[in-house]
Amino acid sequence: MFFYDAQIRRFLLQFTRIVSNFQIEYGNETDGVNNAALIRVPVRYGDASRNAQVIIQENSRNSMPASPLMTFYVSSLDYDRPRMQEPYHVSKLNVRQRAYDTETDSFETTQGNAFTVERLMPVPYKLGITLDVWTSNTNQKMQLLEQILTLFNPSLEVQSTDNFIDWTSLSVVDLESVIWTSRTVPIGTENPIDMATIKFSLPIWISSPAKVKKLGVVERVIMSMYDAQGDLSNAVTDNDLLLGTRVIVTPWNYEIVVISNQIQCLQGRTIVPNGANDDLTPTAIVAGSSLLWPAVISAYGVLRPGISQIRLDQEDGTTIVGTIVINPNDDRLLIYDIDQDTAPQNTLDPITAIIDPLISGPNYGLPAPAVGQRYLLTEPTGSNDVSYSANAGTFVVGKRYTISYVGTTNFVSLGAGSNAVGISFYANGAGSGTGAATYAGQNLYPPEAWLGSVGQPLVASANDVIEWTGVYWQIVFNSVAQAATVQYVTNITTGIQYEWTGTDWVKSYQGVYVGGTWSLVL
Repeated sequence: MFFYDAQIRRFLLQFTRIVSNFQIEYGNETDGVNNAALIRVPVRYGDASRNAQVIIQENSRNSMPASPLMTFYVSSLDYDRPRMQEPYHVSKLNVRQRAYDTETDSFETTQGNAFTVERLMPVPYKLGITLDVWTSNTNQKMQLLEQILTLFNPSLEVQSTDNFIDWTSLSVVDLESVIWTSRTVPIGTENPIDMATIKFSLPIWISSPAKVKKLGVVERVIMSMYDAQGDLSNAVTDNDLLLGTRVIVTPWNYEIVVISNQIQCLQGRTIVPNGANDDLTPTAIVAGSSLLWPAVISAYGVLRPGISQIRLDQEDGTTIVGTIVINPNDDRLLIYDIDQDTAPQNTLDPITAIIDPLISGPNYGLPAPAVGQRYLLTEPTGSNDVSYSANAGTFVVGKRYTISYVGTTNFVSLGAGSNAVGISFYANGAGSGTGAATYAGQNLYPPEAWLGSVGQPLVASANDVIEWTGVYWQIVFNSVAQAATVQYVTNITTGIQYEWTGTDWVKSYQGVYVGGTWSLVL
């Protein structure tokens, strides 16, 4: 059987690169000006045949090799018995490739071919290389040797190939000896070119061909994988090989609840406190659940912190992926580190908080207005078409009123006297508040609470996002106008990301995942 992989040749090529690109200096300094030029010294493999050398010298004995020049050749190749290992050893390596799309010239996210490579024990040899440095004077020789010899202290590492399967690619070049000159004393009648000789040795391996087998064993194990309806038959048909033989399971069809950056496992349908299914309310830990993650995971394998994952299937067909570790303070919880490339990307600037404008306002339960403050409203606020001019009756919560009644009996604590003509008030209905006026049992915020442009009250709908410009509040997300556009925004107070579905704001990925909509990857 014939085979040839150019293994020795590759090491010689690497040695050529080591001794290439050295330079010498021609010229000297005249009148303080450095007129020297740097000349690159060529390198050749010096093991030329006699016929080839005759052709190079144009069939004449009068032609002399040019200098400076460096040549090298193989001086020895000896079996290196001290490095011998078990000659009959066979190393087996399983290799999985990522699928490659030839149309886009890019790798895909799914697995391609899978192979088993059987590597036979390579044979150890010591390769001897002699380097001759041809120079026309001693100064050239010293320039070249000073550059070369400093590289080896006492060796330099080389690599014959970048194939990660090749376990024989690494070697070192050891400097063994230096012969200063090739001339002898007495010189005689001839004047040959002076050569310095440097001897190197490389401990290398020579390998026989490896045996490559296409993988034909079980490629994936699926255990207790149920779909959202609890049907096992539909779930096992999805044979995505991206993660190879890693175990992907939905343990016992349990549910999980994602709470900020933590995950809790729940057995059966559980009512989660603080409304995990509530669109806007943050989720809390379920105190009544006794499931511990170490017990759940140990039934299928071993959790590898920072490597094992939980994958969350989304309604739009995407999957959110994050690595997991067990919370050291509470075995009921996993700390979930989401891969941000798989999470929805925000399309709106972050909001400061989610508020009910009928209950709180700036300086009345909320901080004073500041440029850049952004609030998501849960209720509508303001109206330009409602006025009230009587001194009796009931204000309607959520409306803006222009009080035209002039008097000192029914309006108190207005802050600017009792004359309320032309001043806009906001009917709150939550009781009394600092600096507020009361009438017919209603709490009225001062006009600056939700001030719109041009001195008008802010008219906003529920689900709108408003922002303080420094002078007034403006709508920066109009939920009515963008009913058909999906948007994402993060509440910087809670760290929860929300999605605008076109009709409601919901948590983008936090909340409850039933069995079949999440998977544990060990």
